[in-house]
Amino acid sequence: MTEKALRLGTRRSKLAMAQSGQVAQAVRQVTGRPVELVEITTYGDTSREHLAQIGGTGVFVTALRDALLRGEVDFAVHSLKDLPTTQPEDLVLAAVPVREDPRDVIVARDALKFTDLPRGARIGTGAPRRMAQLNAYARAHGLDIETVPIRGNVDTRIGYVHAGELDAVVLAAAGLNRIGRIDEVTDFLSVDTVLPAPGQGALAIECRAGNTAHDAALVAALGELDDPFTRAAVTAERSLLAALEAGCSAPVGALADLPPLSAPLERGDPKADGRIVNEMRLRGVVGTTDGTRMVQLSTTGPVPQTHDRATALGRELATEMLAQGAAGLMGERAR
Repeated sequence: MTEKALRLGTRRSKLAMAQSGQVAQAVRQVTGRPVELVEITTYGDTSREHLAQIGGTGVFVTALRDALLRGEVDFAVHSLKDLPTTQPEDLVLAAVPVREDPRDVIVARDALKFTDLPRGARIGTGAPRRMAQLNAYARAHGLDIETVPIRGNVDTRIGYVHAGELDAVVLAAAGLNRIGRIDEVTDFLSVDTVLPAPGQGALAIECRAGNTAHDAALVAALGELDDPFTRAAVTAERSLLAALEAGCSAPVGALADLPPLSAPLERGDPKADGRIVNEMRLRGVVGTTDGTRMVQLSTTGPVPQTHDRATALGRELATEMLAQGAAGLMGERAR
């Protein structure tokens, strides 16, 4: 008799479906069971408001979590950067798989790079974090740009460039990789120019917290897809975000990386994984969206071996950033 299919809850967007399809394939391999995708519409998918207006935090996640808790799906896949920093007690992050390229990228007209855009270039992005850092970089390097708030899926955003309404848009490399459109990128933004969102490029596989034998077995099976380095990194980044009391639409960038590996991994060199690394670097930035005021700090320590150590790394850096005035740069802090 064929085992009952596992039900994977996913958002309906092309990117979410691609991500979930890749996870479904991996889950089939570790469990030997069929996996079916259950499409769920979230508030963030239907609202036309800008993320900063609707609060950002959890708007793409709540409907998926509700379906999990009602038993309509067995597990769900999220873009980790969309997850609120507080984890519900009855749900567990069973796996954080190996992270994709965390960088932001530019898709610009005429195959232009960011620094080659004409004076007054209009750059579209929905993220205050990107606006803050692009405007700060432009100010520091004598570039003249205008950041324009936009919403929409990848097709919609790139469409603004093709239609001539914008000179460029900023997107996440990971998303374009996952839907097979990375060749449309005209410039990869170094993390020294724009720090990504906490958790960017990583996925979160979430399920119920193991109150039944079925749930406990699924938590264990999904755990085989977990990557300890990625989990430690995103735990530190999200701890920083939480300690700043900021939501995922706040102008906060953070990246925990392994300095000897970061450059080859950014280039997509799979051999980089084989090297022994003992230190993790965590960088954080917060700024006003016009880029006039920024607090940017970093810290380096041993690669955290426990959740608590990774959390402490993020909290410690956040404390230093708050001491330098970070709270005043975020507008209204999310409670």
